[in-house]
Amino acid sequence: MVKFIYGKSIKKFLYSYIDNNGKKNTSDNNPNNDQLNFELEDSVSNELLKMIGRESLKENLISLNELEQKLGDLLTQLEGDKNNLPINKNLNNKKDLTNFDKSVSSTKEESDKGNNLEFPILRKLIQKGYLKDTKKWLTHKGFIHIGEKILQETLQSLMNKSTSGLHETKTFGHGSIILDSSKKYEIWEDFKNINVNQTILNSVYRLAKTDKNIKIPFEIDVADFEQYETFHDTRVGVVYCIDLSSTMRYSSLYTDLSRIEAAKKALWNLFILNRKFFPNDSIYVIGFGALASKVNPYDIPYLKTFEPGSDFLHYTNYQAALRISRRLLLKDLSTNRRVVLITDGHPSACFIDNKIEYDTIISEKPYSNFYSPNSQELEKANGKSDLHLDLKSGEIVYLCYRYKQVDPYVAKKTLLEAKTCKKSNINIDTIMISEDDSLWGYVTDFEKQVSGKAYYINPSDIDKVLIQDYLSTKKNLI
Repeated sequence: MVKFIYGKSIKKFLYSYIDNNGKKNTSDNNPNNDQLNFELEDSVSNELLKMIGRESLKENLISLNELEQKLGDLLTQLEGDKNNLPINKNLNNKKDLTNFDKSVSSTKEESDKGNNLEFPILRKLIQKGYLKDTKKWLTHKGFIHIGEKILQETLQSLMNKSTSGLHETKTFGHGSIILDSSKKYEIWEDFKNINVNQTILNSVYRLAKTDKNIKIPFEIDVADFEQYETFHDTRVGVVYCIDLSSTMRYSSLYTDLSRIEAAKKALWNLFILNRKFFPNDSIYVIGFGALASKVNPYDIPYLKTFEPGSDFLHYTNYQAALRISRRLLLKDLSTNRRVVLITDGHPSACFIDNKIEYDTIISEKPYSNFYSPNSQELEKANGKSDLHLDLKSGEIVYLCYRYKQVDPYVAKKTLLEAKTCKKSNINIDTIMISEDDSLWGYVTDFEKQVSGKAYYINPSDIDKVLIQDYLSTKKNLI
């Protein structure tokens, strides 16, 4: 068992361990000092990773220095629980958690970038492959591992709060996927899925009850037949479009997470659920403001809202999200294709696709605002947001914000894009994470036009609702 000690009176970082005879040793008298590494118990490691997950979701990402301090504070809070924390009781001050001798830490000569960090907790997590010393802390391993912890908590919460939705199905019907289990054959069902081995065994068992001498050939009764169970697996392709307009940074009344943080947590959950249980499905993430961008799933925690400013990206362009979503799904081979908009506001922008549209708006509203980013502006915007904003969908954006209303031209273009998706057999649903009644009125009318669904969701429940929604559309059991 290995413990680590941070002591105010100790000028260096000490490791202590208990040998097989129960004798306590420290790094000073351990002959294999260079080989010795402290280990965190799984329960403690999990708590550290959960905190890292929470911090990575925040709009303003803290530095690694600040992260180490927060992790140290967490360890101090857990100090009193001997079952959960392998820390020596000689801790004097939580500030001492980051005090250790650089001469004992990994030296500058180490080639690995992460090992150059002067923070023992982070160094250990980097050594385990969860973190990296870059702007985006999480490695793929860390993203998956933390995501699994988040998903586990969400699913547990669902099971505790609800008696419906996540139940094991005991009986399967006829479909395209053949299972190992079997059931009694029904005369009207397909004969090709007969379980021959089990059918013969059933005949033998039946004959054995009536005749001790079973002779070959023997008769097989209709009641002996069994067939393999099957189910129909519906492949799903879903694009989740997350609103990155400036109002998404607002805090919710019901949770300590902001709207954007709650939405990112939900998408993180969905990606892990898809990867772990439904790898044949396709899940895409789009971030959108005035323009839209496909998002690398591993960048979900780092998504930020657009700052109000000269680049005008903080406007809300549903059309941009729908247009890029349609392009993605038309290339996808999934049977069921959906777009789910996650937003807190009305659309306030749309594309201008030709000069006629431009002239029409100018004739009605001479002082209208338009946004057409050049390559330099776009590169700057992409650098700030870590996105790849799409100009293939449109190069001129009409901007018109109206308080609790939607500009008629923006509404017309948005609905036209939605109907184009619908004609391509792409369903559109909208999830609202704002308490605005006027938004509810607009969205419900919008969804009626395209036979979609509109939901208002408390931001604190968005992860649970999206998982239930995904699971309910995933399997079509007959």
